[in-house]
Amino acid sequence: MSIRFEASLSNIAAINLIKMPQSASELLPSRGMMMAEGTVNGIPFTAPLEPDGRGSHWFEASHAMIKEAGLKAGKPAAFDITPTIDWPEPEISPDILDALRKSNLMPRWDSLTVKARWDWLRWIRATKNLATRQKRIDVTLSKLQVGDNNPCCFDRTRCTIPEVSKSGVLID
Repeated sequence: MSIRFEASLSNIAAINLIKMPQSASELLPSRGMMMAEGTVNGIPFTAPLEPDGRGSHWFEASHAMIKEAGLKAGKPAAFDITPTIDWPEPEISPDILDALRKSNLMPRWDSLTVKARWDWLRWIRATKNLATRQKRIDVTLSKLQVGDNNPCCFDRTRCTIPEVSKSGVLID
């Protein structure tokens, strides 16, 4: 299913992003995070579509995407995206990786689905508070040790990037 829309580049903090129109986002099969591939002004890209906490989605525009597609703030660009079931391996920050290794939980971590690893990492990162982040890492280790595959009570429809959100909602 191809979804076509126009959107322009915007910026929150130091992150360049594309906010999907609500009408385009409603065509996605989930209000939660999705993976998508597509084109912007004819240039191919793949990106995770992050929920905005209001029922829509957004995604980060890489510097390469901005340059190759000629994206500019306030200038509409043509997007054509398709949700994909192929999730790339998430990047694990050093503090989480060290904790998994020290706890001998790397084999357990590797046994999870890629989507489950994304969920754990999104839940951990969804706070600016370092003490809360460490507590979430500790809870993750504990839950993995007892066989849990996903974080409990995690609202997948909330924005989990604290640099661009407040209380799980993308900053306007």
